Amino acid sequence: MFGKRGKDGFNRPPQSVQPSPPLSPSIKDVEAANPQPVPADHGPAVLQDDAGPTESAPSAAQQRPRIPVPPPAPQPEQKRRSRKTDSYYNTKSQVFAALIDTIDLSQLAKLDAESAREEIRDIVNDIISIKNFAMSISEQEELLEDICNDVLGYGPLEPLLARDDIADIMVNGAGQTFIEVNGKVEESEIRFRDNGQLLSICQRIVSQVGRRVDESSPICDARLPDGSRVNVIAPPLAIDGTALTIRKFKKDKLTLDQLVKFGTITPEGAVLLQIIGRVRCNTVISGGTGSGKTTLLNCLTRYIDTDERIITCEDSAELQLQQPHVVRLETRPPNIEGEGEVTMRDLVKNCLRMRPERIIVGEVRGPEVFDLLQAMNTGHDGSMGTIHANTPRECLSRMESMIAMGGFALPAKTVREIICGSVDVIVQASRMRDGSRRITQITEVIGMEGDVIITQDLMKYEVEGEDANGRLIGRHKSTGVGRPNFWDRARYYNEEKRLAAALDAMEKE
Repeated sequence: MFGKRGKDGFNRPPQSVQPSPPLSPSIKDVEAANPQPVPADHGPAVLQDDAGPTESAPSAAQQRPRIPVPPPAPQPEQKRRSRKTDSYYNTKSQVFAALIDTIDLSQLAKLDAESAREEIRDIVNDIISIKNFAMSISEQEELLEDICNDVLGYGPLEPLLARDDIADIMVNGAGQTFIEVNGKVEESEIRFRDNGQLLSICQRIVSQVGRRVDESSPICDARLPDGSRVNVIAPPLAIDGTALTIRKFKKDKLTLDQLVKFGTITPEGAVLLQIIGRVRCNTVISGGTGSGKTTLLNCLTRYIDTDERIITCEDSAELQLQQPHVVRLETRPPNIEGEGEVTMRDLVKNCLRMRPERIIVGEVRGPEVFDLLQAMNTGHDGSMGTIHANTPRECLSRMESMIAMGGFALPAKTVREIICGSVDVIVQASRMRDGSRRITQITEVIGMEGDVIITQDLMKYEVEGEDANGRLIGRHKSTGVGRPNFWDRARYYNEEKRLAAALDAMEKE
């Protein structure tokens, strides 16, 4: 299958190629030959120096009883990668060039991922033997893994994408990569061969969703197959090399029960959110960058009835709804001629012609908020969206500002009446200074008094201090509201008893 052999002896007849014996035995051979450690006094010692193994007679010091020394603790994968040198990358470049000259990419594309990986490993092993590279077993295994990732995956990003404890990956050029773990940013030892390799991997990512990134189009939003959000900004806009940011999604999607376990919300607050999603309250999730708005929106959509038709509109498709009747729409950037753009507002307006029962906008950023509010107020109850804002009151102000951005010449009071008649509940999510994420407020919009929108909090999170490790200590408190404004809606859906029990339990806490 991979008969296209290139230079360095690959076009010669098989009998003319005399591959040198492997520089070091495989791990299995070593374990089979040495099932137990050889005692110090059995035969002459073997000393290892730069020239290779040499035999010498045992000295008096070697004949003394040896104090057993425990083996060094195994280093994690991330630390082993930190010992890569320029020599390693030079060797990798030579092997990679020989591999590309050897394999038939058209035949490789016909194989599944596992078979293609095995074929590449076999050919790379042949190249290492023929070129007689001096490599240890661990270096050879790491080289095999890196080259397979380069050909079939996302290169140096693969080990980071495989870790489920990483929330963000931030690549600042070829030589610097940061990751966010447990809410804290730390530098990773991962680096790229050069800026060309980094840009090539970025182009591979964005091309999978029909987008492009190069000098003529240096900014691009895309997504990975698992829904993780990707942003790329390339030179000349990025001065120090291509900047790649990936907001990773966990393989196991979070639920409200897990958010309760993490302390993001109390059990009573989780029940309140379930009821809000179930009784079709128009909900806006507000929060800053990285506060968990999309995660919370995914959690709330789990409580939508399975017989409802849901249409989602997003810049990059990230929501992963579990209902059977879901239509997912995604915006499109302009092409190289500046034509063909489909904006979020176009999608929201088109939704109204698709008989939706709920419209979910992944992120409201501009004039499309007016179309979403109109949809909420004209029979599409239970619609949801997210907005960047630090408080519920600021969220309402941002809605007004975004409507003004659209060029709507409406009086301020009219705009506020539209907002008040459309939005029922605002859920505020925050990323605390210790890296934890909390639902800090559940606020409902009641009505208007004069020109002012009236709101009331059903629950608030109050910080009470911090522990010895710097973790914030706080608690969710009820504000004492026993009959929220959406009580009649809850009774319509036969949820008033559960709502009353949740509010009573919150007040007792």
